[in-house]
Amino acid sequence: MSVSKKPRTVTLIPGDGIGPEVVHATCRLIAATGAELEWDEQIAGRAVFESGDNTGVPQATIESIKANRVALKGPLETPIGFGGKSANVTLRKLFETFGNTRPARVYPGIETPFSDRDIDLVVVRENVEDLYAGIEYMSTPGVAQCLKLISVKGCEKIVRLAFELAVAEGRRSVTCVTKANIMKLSEGTLKRTFERIAEEYPGIEPNFMLVDNCAHQLVRQPEAFDVLVTTNMNGDILSDLVSGLVGGLGLAPGANIGRDAAIFEAVHGTAPDIAGKDLANPTATMLSGVMMLRHLGLFEAADKMEGAIAVTLEEGPRTGDICGEGPRCGTTGFTDAVIGNLGRTPANWKAKDYRPLRMPEVGPDPVFVRPQRRRTLGLDVFVESGDSPEELGKRVEEIVQESPLYLKVISNRGTVVYPPTGTPTDCVHAWRCRFLLRDHAAELDDEALYGLVRSFAGKLRVNGVTRLEELDGERGYTLSQGED
Repeated sequence: MSVSKKPRTVTLIPGDGIGPEVVHATCRLIAATGAELEWDEQIAGRAVFESGDNTGVPQATIESIKANRVALKGPLETPIGFGGKSANVTLRKLFETFGNTRPARVYPGIETPFSDRDIDLVVVRENVEDLYAGIEYMSTPGVAQCLKLISVKGCEKIVRLAFELAVAEGRRSVTCVTKANIMKLSEGTLKRTFERIAEEYPGIEPNFMLVDNCAHQLVRQPEAFDVLVTTNMNGDILSDLVSGLVGGLGLAPGANIGRDAAIFEAVHGTAPDIAGKDLANPTATMLSGVMMLRHLGLFEAADKMEGAIAVTLEEGPRTGDICGEGPRCGTTGFTDAVIGNLGRTPANWKAKDYRPLRMPEVGPDPVFVRPQRRRTLGLDVFVESGDSPEELGKRVEEIVQESPLYLKVISNRGTVVYPPTGTPTDCVHAWRCRFLLRDHAAELDDEALYGLVRSFAGKLRVNGVTRLEELDGERGYTLSQGED
């Protein structure tokens, strides 16, 4: 007696604005392929914020994703003036969906300045670290700062994901995109991690590129790129750029992938101006559904679905944002056309072979790097003052004259201003005072560290303190402009 296989349950979050329309269209199409899925519908976004829940994501939705491990999601609104952080970001962080993958491919029938170019690439974006950790402060009333967090562990996961994606999709190269020439420690961590891991994938060509040059080259020769792996903000910007090359956000699918959950969604927003009018383009959400089916191992249904989308884009009708000179339709009409094209293949588009994606194996230990030797050499003390550089320098030197540390330099917005350099610097009232041990062979202990900070009490306002570390003989901090 045969035993029927239980359909896979997927969390479904319709979302805000045009979300319910494009998500419903995608569910119709998936059902028409014959893929056996059950939907567990949940809510997130605007309605949750309006209920007084500042997370935008209720516990029931969290529990659903925990249980099902896969979600298809419409765009979510982050209301202005009330509510908390973006519900999208909250979901990514709650489920550690560290990898954001955004493919960009030229589809037939879509007219852009790049329609005749063989564009087929994927941006693999680290999804939870970098400036998007959202750690910001007003260090003084007139100076804001944002902490850029890049971990070796985070880089390890995203780089391995990029190489494994290249293997799964039969791609030839992975390009690491950074700004490591300027941010040598943070962005440089991704580059150094990439260099190490690339040796484990001899069949994939590793490349390196600075992000500004990458943006330049993407609009000159986009067909030269295959897989791009990069940090969170770089990836956010570049993925929107590449979607513009192939027809816009209406064609841009995406996946947020982690070890415990994967959330599939279009890149575009809620488009409230056309919500409920049957005008929205569901292609991006449909293509996100294709990615989801492949993640679930339903390759036949995914290929069938993508082929039908490609035929419809090639022949029409299309929604208003991409119709060009061809026949125009609404969300429902486009969905009907795609369903009618299931089983067909387009004349000017070639399907690709996909294999299961192997997720990177990175252990849970939070201590990911253990140097053999480490030493605290000194201290950066951040102070607020309206003094001139010379006045501040003399005050600080007087404060620390009895300390085992000496004032090496004072910098303002990363440039040395004391001792005087003879060059003009337009200063703000947030200063970094760098102290090193007078005995260069010694190590700074906690008593001396806290003693230095206490010496500022009642004399200067201290806004932050950071250790200056040496790790396995390498300086663990950067020098200011003009510092030797």
